[in-house]
Formats: sequence, C-alpha cells, structure tokens
Amino acid sequence: MKLSRSILTGIVVAIAAFLVITPAALAFCGFYVAKADTSLYNEASQVIIARRGDRTVLTMANDYQGEVADFAMVVPVPTVLQEGQVNVGDPAIVERLDDFSAPRLVEYFDPDPCDPIVLYEDRALPQAAAAPAARGASAEALGVTVEAEFAVGEYDIVILSAEESDGLETWLIQNDYQIPQGASDLLQPYIRQGLKFFVARVNLEEFEQSEFQQLRPLQIAYESPRFMLPIRLGMMNAQSAQDLVVYLLSPDGQVELTNYRTVKIPSDARIPTFVEDEFGDFYKAMFDRSYEQQDREVAFLEYAWDMRGCDPCSADPLTPEELRQAGVFWVRPNTSPWDTNVFITRLHVRYTRSKFPEDLAFQQTNNQEFFQGRYILQHPYTGEATCPAAEEYQRSLPSRFEEEAQTLARLTGWDIDNIRSKLPDLSEGGSNPWWEELWRRSDRLLESMLS
Repeated sequence: MKLSRSILTGIVVAIAAFLVITPAALAFCGFYVAKADTSLYNEASQVIIARRGDRTVLTMANDYQGEVADFAMVVPVPTVLQEGQVNVGDPAIVERLDDFSAPRLVEYFDPDPCDPIVLYEDRALPQAAAAPAARGASAEALGVTVEAEFAVGEYDIVILSAEESDGLETWLIQNDYQIPQGASDLLQPYIRQGLKFFVARVNLEEFEQSEFQQLRPLQIAYESPRFMLPIRLGMMNAQSAQDLVVYLLSPDGQVELTNYRTVKIPSDARIPTFVEDEFGDFYKAMFDRSYEQQDREVAFLEYAWDMRGCDPCSADPLTPEELRQAGVFWVRPNTSPWDTNVFITRLHVRYTRSKFPEDLAFQQTNNQEFFQGRYILQHPYTGEATCPAAEEYQRSLPSRFEEEAQTLARLTGWDIDNIRSKLPDLSEGGSNPWWEELWRRSDRLLESMLS
C-alpha cells in the first residue's frame, strides 16, 4: 500500500471626515478572509510540543510519500520510553492547531466619507510485536541494546541505545528499517550525548485491518531538562530545504529558540485587494523573500497568542478536550475554556544542513506579547457620496493604491507594473464622475423652481 500524503513527522529519519485608515488604526479587528496554512508547502513537517517544567509531550506529524512498508522513524529521545508513554494521536488535532495559528488575511471596508465611523487607534490587546530477528552480527556485537519493544496502534516500536553509530546503522539495516546509507555520521552526536533512539515502523497487518487511510501522528511523553527538537536526521533524505512548523504549547508565555535567531514574519501590511484571490501565492513569495533576506538561517515567528482568544480568528480556539489531545497535560478534563492557561507559539523553520547544523533548542519564557502574521485588504467605499469630504477621499485613493502596490512589491519581489495592472480602476464604480454632481444640482434647482 502506498501513501500519497501521510501526516507523520518522522523520517526524523526524522525527524521534523474623510478617513484614510492606517494599519495602526485597524488594531486587530477585522473580517477574516483566508489563511496561509501548511498545505501551501509540498513537504511541511509539523510538530506539536506541549511542555510544562521538565515534562514534555511531543506529537510528530509529517508528509510521508512512498510505500507504507518502507516507512521508518528514528527519533533521538532523552530517556527509555515504556509502552504507556507512547500514543497514536488524531491527525485532526494537528490540522486544528494549524488552522488556529496560520497567518491570515483580513479585510476592512472604508466607511461613507460623508458619515465617518470613529475608530479608536489605541485599542488594548489582551495582553507489542516481537522484534524482528537480526541477520548478520548480533545486537551485542554491534553495541546495540534493545531497551524496550512494544506495539501501539499500527506501529511497532523499539527503544534502542547504542555505543557506536556504525553499529546502530548496521543493526537498523539488518532489521529491515529503510534508512539511508551513511546515517552513522548524523547518529553519532546523539550517541555521544547519551540519548536513546525511538524507532517506529508500520505493522502492515494492523494498518490494513484499520479504517485509517493515512498514518496517524505518534505522541511520546517524557520527563527531561532537555528542551529540544532533533532535526538533523531529517536532512538525510532531504533533496532540498525542509519546511518545519512547530506548535509550542506552554502555560506561561512564548517559547523561544536559544541557538538560532527568531524573527517575526513581516506583518500588519496593507496590500492590494486583488491579493484576496492570490493569498497562497502571496504568502509563499513573501516567506521566500524574507527567508533569503535573513540569509536562510532564522526561525520565523508566525503566531503567538493566549489560546483563550484570537483577533481576528481564522478558526475557533481549541477546546479543553482538544488541547488534551494535543498533549496539554496540565489542562484537566471538563476545565472551563477560560481557565485553560495555554499560550501557543508557532515557529516556521526552513532548514538545510549548512544553515541549521544544530538541533533546535528552546526555552520557556513569561513573555505574553501577542503577535500574528496578518495582512490587510482595505476596500474603498463604493456607495454614493456627495459631500465635500467625499471629493477629498476620492483624491486620496490613487496614492493609497500606489502605496499598497509598492508594499506588495517590496514584500514579494513581484513586478510592480504587473501589480499596478491589477489595481482598482477608479473610473469604474466607487466614485461619481464630477459632472454627475453638476447635473444633479441643476435638476434639483429646476425641481425647486417648478414646485
């Protein structure tokens, strides 16, 4: 059986009172239009990390393409895991977090310039299957120890420790784990750190008997002072740069990287309204350009917010039960949504071996600053307006549209002339030609004389 699109992270082998309204005046209210979720990327790994103190629940999801029988996941872990510490998760929970935290497009509509709406600029933000028999050298001879083995759902799990990376690579290949040759160079640093290896593959009989069409996410729970995510093993099969989106759930505030710079994705930019139909292309182009401008060695912050709210919301906040499915162990069943105490940080990393030579190391903070990737469409007023302020408003639109076009070109690198060709035509709708008001006044004068 072949998976065209799996949701498993691993291959870790693994991993993985006219009013020109400014963006400041818009605060965070508006109408949600579209979002830039992970479906924009062909190969985007997704990981959920719920952490409080030294306790961690890691949920791993990934696009795996190929035969199910060839699937292998090798994840360095800090401790020997027992069967009860491993769970098969619901793929829908990864999608829910993606939807909730994705960069978003919002739209606003200019009010009637003859009847302006007062806006407040400084609105406060809410701050056990049998192990396969080895062929060739024994595990002992290879310096490999099988610490535990069990089955969970459609997966056969083995926990290994090793003395040498060559021996571990040989053991995996001898036992029919489909890993690339030459993996020992990337395995050795983990062995030196004393890490164990969580190894999973698909139990074909269980998978075929199940009702699932995709491999489900694997979740592991453990305690360790190490707060990190191994990404280097994921480069073994990489043909190009890899996209990784990490959803970090904490009770205190933002989670930050300690060994790489984190940069906020460009946000709060007002762009031409035609982007509503091209938002996916816009966001990919903007991300690519930002990635190159930052020399391809930063993580981008795409979202940071208290889980109890959002503004504007691209999806409803997760319920307490959904949060528990995502590994948030400190939220108790039947907790009120207002008492969940969960802060989400969404980091987007595009990595290569040369630019990200180290695994991702994190730290929890008390920083509760809110942030989101948000892009603004400001629709001009299209109704009838006859007051003097309307004339001033109409005169302001060309320069506003040009500013939006320049912003779009700067963010994406798109051709400015092509952008201008898609801007609204002010001669069609949205404004009344000057002569209409002239004739209208003449008609009213005539009516008054005849009455």
